[in-house]
Amino acid sequence: MARIAGVDLPRGKRVDIALTYIYGVGRATALEILDTTGVDWTRNIDDLSADEVNEIRKEIEQNHKVEGDLRREISSNIKRLMDIGCHRGLRHRRGLPARGQRTKTNARTRKGPRRGVAGKRK
Repeated sequence: MARIAGVDLPRGKRVDIALTYIYGVGRATALEILDTTGVDWTRNIDDLSADEVNEIRKEIEQNHKVEGDLRREISSNIKRLMDIGCHRGLRHRRGLPARGQRTKTNARTRKGPRRGVAGKRK
C-alpha cells in the first residue's frame, strides 16, 4: 500500500483516482502530477514500483500544498477575515453563508436545524 502525504492510498484503484484521496488533490491536479512524473494514469496503485511512488511523493511535497499545510492555510485565511472584520469574516463568525446566498429560506447547512417559533399556539 502506497503512503503519500500521510495518507494510505487505496489498493486496487487507478492512480489518478487514488491520488484524490489526498486532501487538496482533485482529478485535474492528480493528472497534472502524473504527467510531470511520467507515470501512466491508467495503471493501478498496486502496479507502481517504489521508485514511481517516491517520484509522485516528491512531486507532491515540492510543488503542491496538501493535507495539514493546506488545512492550516485555509483556517488561517478564515481567521484573518474574521479578525479584520470584513463582511466575509462576519458571515463566518455568525455561521451564515459568506458568498451572497439567500438566507430567508434555505441555508440550513450553515444555520443548522430550524428553531420553531415559541408561543404560537391558541
